[in-house]
Amino acid sequence: PIAAGRRLGTVAERDGGHPLGLQLSTLADRHPPRFATPDLAAGWLAVSPDPTALITGRDPEEPSADKDLLDRRDRAFATVQEHYYDEPPRIERGWRHHLVDTQGRGYLDMLNNVTILGHGHPGLSDAVHRQWRRLNTNSRFHYGSVVELSERLTALLPAELDTVFLVNSGSEAVDLALRLAWAATGRQDTVSVEEAYHGWTYASDAVSTSIADNPNALSSRPSWIHTVAAPNSYRGRRRGAEARRYGPEAAARITELAAQGHRLAAFICEPFYGNAGGLPLPDGYLQEVYEATRAAGGLCIADEVQVGYGRLGTHFWGFEQQGVVPDVVTVAKAMGNGHPLGAVITRREIADAYRSQGYFFSSAGGSPVSSVVGLTVLDVLRDERLQDNALETGGYLKRLLEELAARHPLIGAVHGSGLYLGVEFVRDRETLEPATEETAAICDRLRELGVIVQPTSDRQCVLKIKPPLCLTRRSADVFAAALDDVLTHGW
Repeated sequence: PIAAGRRLGTVAERDGGHPLGLQLSTLADRHPPRFATPDLAAGWLAVSPDPTALITGRDPEEPSADKDLLDRRDRAFATVQEHYYDEPPRIERGWRHHLVDTQGRGYLDMLNNVTILGHGHPGLSDAVHRQWRRLNTNSRFHYGSVVELSERLTALLPAELDTVFLVNSGSEAVDLALRLAWAATGRQDTVSVEEAYHGWTYASDAVSTSIADNPNALSSRPSWIHTVAAPNSYRGRRRGAEARRYGPEAAARITELAAQGHRLAAFICEPFYGNAGGLPLPDGYLQEVYEATRAAGGLCIADEVQVGYGRLGTHFWGFEQQGVVPDVVTVAKAMGNGHPLGAVITRREIADAYRSQGYFFSSAGGSPVSSVVGLTVLDVLRDERLQDNALETGGYLKRLLEELAARHPLIGAVHGSGLYLGVEFVRDRETLEPATEETAAICDRLRELGVIVQPTSDRQCVLKIKPPLCLTRRSADVFAAALDDVLTHGW
């Protein structure tokens, strides 16, 4: 035992001096390690306290606590802009499909569908740096990259979708898509599906029906919004083989609305049901609904903000899985790999109809830097074969998750395609009672084990699995092992 002020020994100064290493321990029978990984640091510090006070007579200076930063965030940053986790790690770095907190701990990022290429991509960083040094302004100036990006986008789509608007975000893209439909048809009535999320602007929020984001969503929609049932084949009104009835029923609803004097301006839907947890639409769903929409004089909008850009693996665009061609496509998130960039692609006559509404302009949409970002993302997706990786690694991960489902009854189903997957937790596989509280606890425990993932769906009982498309098989193994550990040993 020692006390403050007691002489421990003398260090001779030689060759310019040496750093002093001193370790305390409350253990009688073993020595703590000199270093510990961040996840074990708190445990070792409890038995190996900081000796600074013994040497200097002063308590060690504590680094600025993350709690203080959260308090500052709450004071200056509107709290309606929520953060993940009640006690979130402070993330200041990222690399590929990993995040690193300020304690030096790495996390597997299974959540971040915004950074589709991965965090810190050097090719994207270099391209942005070069363009910032040259020029960044708005798209009313004449330069090459905005033309090149628009041409590259239209080349990825059916030939009739030949005209591009560049915007800042997915919300702005959906908002513009709806306004294009209103201008082209001269009407405003719009149909969206239940349990959907499309954005936060006035128009994109109006077609968002998810009560996870807004508990009053269904009761607070404008009068020009009409909904059809969520085409959820797992827990919706029609399940299993009966899910084929969603398409005819939605089409009949659209026809009924037209007969009642509500001829449509638009039908909007994610071509792969992302917000519900990564469920495919029933086969033929969009074919039937699009046909009814067009018969009622409306336009068909495919919201590809979450599901497009190769994430599904089998197809670059979600609507391709349904064998349809929409009138308007919206894209964002992956398009900029975290940079604020989105697009609306449509037919020339629909774009021209917007002139009746005045002039359109988006300050950062299509700027030189934004356009270079968009071009570089497309280059990397192609050169690094990330869509192929989504198919291969995503298929491998889905098999691992299905193996877990066979052993853990809490897993009711594994949804999804490519690297857009969902693991749905239920308390009973017959009643499908959602395991909402369990899902939240599982996410917290996975964070403790070094995996970032969050719940989704209106019931918040589905793990949304949307990692960067550079995810490796080794990391898929890490995720599956961590989830297995939690489901086996508890949370």
